[in-house]
Amino acid sequence: MISYPYRRLLLKMSGEILAGKQGYGLDPDTLSELAETIKYLYQQDIELGIVIGAGNIFRGISGATTGIDRVSADYMGMLGTIMNSVALQSALERIQCDTRVMSAIHISQLAEPYIRRRARRHMEKGRIVIFAGGTGNPYFTTDTAAVLRAIEMEADIVIKGTKVDGVYDFDPEIHDDAVKFDHLTFKEVLEKELRVMDMTAVTLCKENDLPIVVLNMLKRDNFHALIEGRECGTKISKDKP
Repeated sequence: MISYPYRRLLLKMSGEILAGKQGYGLDPDTLSELAETIKYLYQQDIELGIVIGAGNIFRGISGATTGIDRVSADYMGMLGTIMNSVALQSALERIQCDTRVMSAIHISQLAEPYIRRRARRHMEKGRIVIFAGGTGNPYFTTDTAAVLRAIEMEADIVIKGTKVDGVYDFDPEIHDDAVKFDHLTFKEVLEKELRVMDMTAVTLCKENDLPIVVLNMLKRDNFHALIEGRECGTKISKDKP
């Protein structure tokens, strides 16, 4: 059996990535493509947890600015993550990936309630666990939920799956001269206020010495490089190599 540098991964996906080119909702082709990428990791016998945002359906903060109470808006966003999680589970099970959705909000018709020991047991048995419903509390983002679950599952690394190749000093879709960082420290991310994850999530990673890799998850070769220990995307850790 091949020995990889990572035994257990936590993949954080933005909800927007599920929308594909249509920009809203779920794009079936993109969903299928992402499922195939995840299946590659599944086939390598790497234990995998996933957290998905709900930006393709609803954002709590933006909802609050349109007159919806912030707490209610955040719960609506949590429901959006459950919808995305069930959609991804369906796509994964179509290609024979054993999957469980576990939700911080009890919705037993669609998902198991999140219980840490049960989630870890699912992962030990080789099942992909999709953590839905955020933390179950308002005012916390899915970035923070992803890092929290990674710590609870004792994951080796958090992968932030995006549509860009890593972290840049400016938005590369707007600035042609934007410079990509290969390595960053948690301190640099916090001091420069780089938009990698929210500050609470980055601080949790820093305090628990949990590295983050930001990469373009639409390019499957990035995952090949990652699990083989080769450089890809932007790695954020306590110290630079």
